[in-house]
Amino acid sequence: MALIFYDKIGTPMAYTDDNIHIFYFTGETIAYIHGISIYNYEGKHLGFFKDGWIRDNNGKCVIFTKGAIDGPKKRTQDIAPVKSQKLNIPNKKPKENKNKEFLVKQEWSELAVKEFFDQ
Repeated sequence: MALIFYDKIGTPMAYTDDNIHIFYFTGETIAYIHGISIYNYEGKHLGFFKDGWIRDNNGKCVIFTKGAIDGPKKRTQDIAPVKSQKLNIPNKKPKENKNKEFLVKQEWSELAVKEFFDQ
């Protein structure tokens, strides 16, 4: 199932077509979903995906899907841009251990989307 991820002002920022690999609309592969965890391809644990929200490791909301449940106020979503051709998906390096329990907070993260994925 394809999902589009929106930032806190409703701008489409990323998407997944397979519920695993996350891409920017430029075609760049930026992260992947494993269970409810989000990892970059270097193996760093970035956060969690649950109830339509991608949250940072502190449980704060970074981006959301149209079907996101609860969380902070969501703005009207813009129309998503055209997807560019996907670039090669990098090989996944070993995943680091999650260092915390998953906590849900009903507030926005201080991290911008790019900062979140570039950790």
